[in-house]
Amino acid sequence: MSSEKKNNDYLLEVEHLKQYFPVHQGFSTIPLKAVDDISFAIRPGETLGLVGESGCGKTTVGRTLLRLYQPTAGKITFDGKVLFDSGEQYDENGKMIVDTNGKPVMGKKVDVNMMPYRKEMQMVFQDPYSSLNPRMTVEDIIGEPLDVHKLYRNRKERREKILDLMELVGLNAEHAMRYAHEFSGGQRQRIGIARALAVNPKFIVCDEAVSALDVSIQAQVVNMFEELQEKLGVAYLFIAHDLLVVHHISDRIAVMYLGRIVEIADADDLNENPVHPYTQSLLSAVPYPDPKMAKQRQRIILEGDVPSPLRMPTGCAFRTRCKYATERCAQECPSLTDRGNGHMVACFNK
Repeated sequence: MSSEKKNNDYLLEVEHLKQYFPVHQGFSTIPLKAVDDISFAIRPGETLGLVGESGCGKTTVGRTLLRLYQPTAGKITFDGKVLFDSGEQYDENGKMIVDTNGKPVMGKKVDVNMMPYRKEMQMVFQDPYSSLNPRMTVEDIIGEPLDVHKLYRNRKERREKILDLMELVGLNAEHAMRYAHEFSGGQRQRIGIARALAVNPKFIVCDEAVSALDVSIQAQVVNMFEELQEKLGVAYLFIAHDLLVVHHISDRIAVMYLGRIVEIADADDLNENPVHPYTQSLLSAVPYPDPKMAKQRQRIILEGDVPSPLRMPTGCAFRTRCKYATERCAQECPSLTDRGNGHMVACFNK
């Protein structure tokens, strides 16, 4: 893909993204495959939910997209511009193209300076306690992105923008000179959201933005995300553990397991018709508010432990816990295939 716009339908396109971290064991170095060859796309104004067990690589995906981590390999395209491309070439079936010596055929590498794109891509971090500077007032925290990108002409305009942002996320403008420790958890998260919105981004990574909040505050923050999306047309990558919250806010949902996406589909379709055994297990664990319906539902309990990302099993990573696993699962890693209406599943036997 050139630096010109290729597909106007998508705001963000991720192709074969990999993020490996070196782990030193004695005299050897082993790669920890936190994100291992994932691809997805997000349209303008769309919310893609990303779910999975702790340690499956959800947060790493979000941080790598914003280049807080330097990607190991893959391609990231935002608003038609290639931000990163490691140069590997893939065929139409998603297989890496290699030469006669088995080495990857390399194309042009791209690694742009991210500073101009920070205005377009922002992140709301998981922990509002640690993501806000305790020595800065709320006014300075929200105003810092405005300072970095020089988005005001004078101090009066700067303050007006900050107060408008506080009002937008439901904070009292009178509290602008307070410090972060003087606010509740939900209010701190709102400060983080206001900071992300300060530069008027097109895309925000919400990294478990409601996980540390109680249920009533969760509902307020989720509703606020939806209202902001309607007003501003911002797109979200919404990372969370709570499948009910993710289903409520998302247009589509992607399910991750050990660094790979195993299923991605429309939110309602995934909730009503999960195909991958891992997705079925996750959804069976969701608490149901109706006692009668809850009794009729069958809980799917997975056997065995999650494999270490340092010693991944051959073939499909889920095969060690899957009752449908066959010999083929140990030999090949299934790729995402369309089961109809854009419902993509990575499984040989379902």
